[in-house]
Amino acid sequence: MEHSVERLSEIAVNCGYKLHVDLGPGLLESVYEALMANALAGHGLQVDRQKPVRIEHDGIILREGFRADIVVGNKLLIELKSTERHMPVHAKQVLTYLRLMQLPLGLLMNFGAPTFKEGCKRIVNNHSDFASSRLRVNQTEQGDPDDQSCRHGTFCQDNGY
Repeated sequence: MEHSVERLSEIAVNCGYKLHVDLGPGLLESVYEALMANALAGHGLQVDRQKPVRIEHDGIILREGFRADIVVGNKLLIELKSTERHMPVHAKQVLTYLRLMQLPLGLLMNFGAPTFKEGCKRIVNNHSDFASSRLRVNQTEQGDPDDQSCRHGTFCQDNGY
């Protein structure tokens, strides 16, 4: 069964919440990654861990420019952290990954936060013209990725999680 990216996000948030409640903060990122991937696969979803992502710039090709922590159904990126708090660079990292991978939605899950609500951020890639993108990380047409009060959807924290 093919799920929408919103449904994949809902399943991922529920799995992340359960992990945080069951285990709490303090484990290594790699532990949360393995358990999160297993939980998502348990829902019958296609899950790729440490997915290599190719980058091409000015004729130079990097077959593994970076590795995405988890990609679900080739639609949803999940970047995991296990730090005391989110840093602005974490959201920028996810937005950059989304643009390079041409994915619509990412979740930044920080299992080091005291509560899952504080540690889960939803990041939307609303850049519609992927082919001509020059990868404007610090410039967005509809909002500042550092502004958590952004009404435009470029970067938002969904307080319902």
